[in-house]
Amino acid sequence: MNDFNLLLAVFLLVNLMIALMRVARGPTDADRLLVALLFSTTGVAILLLLASAEDTLVLIDIALVFALLAAITGAVFARRAWWPEEEKDGNS
Repeated sequence: MNDFNLLLAVFLLVNLMIALMRVARGPTDADRLLVALLFSTTGVAILLLLASAEDTLVLIDIALVFALLAAITGAVFARRAWWPEEEKDGNS
């Protein structure tokens, strides 16, 4: 089972390399944010696979922190991207 987990981790790393091309081509900030969220989700998956393969509990804690940071990043971007323009300047 450990070899299968390591193989899946390598596969996810290859997916991240391919996603790097999308960062360069992303025409909007939303496209770039989606790729950043893909990085964080894939990073969490890789950490969990490595934690399972190596029986290391610290990697699970790190994966949980990354997942929390990804959720906060997505929420902050959504709030900033769709906030009405007149309220951004502080003119309420």
